[in-house]
Amino acid sequence: MVAGSFISGKLKFQGNVAAIAIAVSFFVIIVAVAVSAGFRHAIRDGVAAMTGDVRISPYVSSDGDPVPIPRHLPSEEALLALPGVQEVTPVVLRAGIVKNGDIVHGVVVKGISRADSTALSVSIPQRLAQITGLGVGDKLTVYFVGEKVRVRRFNITALHRDLLELDDNLMVYASLEDLQRLNGWSPEEVSCLDVKLSEGYKPEESAGRIGHLLLNSGHEIEEGLYVASCEKTYPQVFDWLKLLDMNVLVILILMTVVAGFNMVSGLLIMLLRNIPAIGTLKTLGMTDRAIGGIFVRVGARAVLRGMLIGNALALVFCLLQGTLHLIPLDPANYFVSWVPVNVNPWWILGADAAAFLGILALLWLPTRVISSIDPAATVKAE
Repeated sequence: MVAGSFISGKLKFQGNVAAIAIAVSFFVIIVAVAVSAGFRHAIRDGVAAMTGDVRISPYVSSDGDPVPIPRHLPSEEALLALPGVQEVTPVVLRAGIVKNGDIVHGVVVKGISRADSTALSVSIPQRLAQITGLGVGDKLTVYFVGEKVRVRRFNITALHRDLLELDDNLMVYASLEDLQRLNGWSPEEVSCLDVKLSEGYKPEESAGRIGHLLLNSGHEIEEGLYVASCEKTYPQVFDWLKLLDMNVLVILILMTVVAGFNMVSGLLIMLLRNIPAIGTLKTLGMTDRAIGGIFVRVGARAVLRGMLIGNALALVFCLLQGTLHLIPLDPANYFVSWVPVNVNPWWILGADAAAFLGILALLWLPTRVISSIDPAATVKAE
């Protein structure tokens, strides 16, 4: 073992093309993992801003009129004590139609408690501002259709950027009290309750726990409520994320195989160049496996060096993309307007370890050549 380590330290891997391929492969792997995690975080945050991670709401009545539920449920304390439940936000929702001149566009007006809000003030998404030509300081005329049409003129006091810029579901944020008055509700009546979860908790599993709690609470008002996770509300979005994760897995496998076979070819050339040395080591009594281990160590050092270079370049790219948003996207197709990145150290270490071990396993393939080398012939040739 000591002799093998000493000898491998004296050998240098000469496959420059293979070393470059290793760095490029790890760069692609880390960027793919960071982009996948970025999409997951951005899209979940965007959906959660619209519906919460989990939403508690009444079943919609047959006539389509809004149905209120209590702002404070009887089991609110038990709900907040459930694992992962971080916050419960009362919300009033109304679908509306925005009109500015000849421009007409549908919106969802979400009423939430805001300490800095004034009466009839709203924040509109930047996408709606582009469509209607309205901005901060302008009036926003919204028509609410129900049993009778109600019109409200809001003051635009802020613009916000939705992570999910979906033209068919633009969210306007208003005061909770304004929408309660619009619906003729008391301060204790709301449309729904949005539940925010702590990082790492799955919405679907948490929705099941919340639903079980309400169904078995013994309170009639809670037994009739509908509980849905953001994944259930927007299944097409999360199905797209699952497809993206599958693509990342394919990229991880392909890059590992490409890098591995580049290293195999480089290591094979190195073996052929050192046939006399291999014959001498065999003559001295070293086994084929021990000699193979020497060359695998040399290859592993080259892989490690390429991995570090690829990781460094990928992290620099992620930093630039996360800060400057260098690569834009069409939100109509990708739900977000730029390529999001999220650097999760554990995911990166896991991808590095999986790729490194995969390449290391492939490096043992060319060492099978060693068993076919006759030490007598090589020493005689020397």
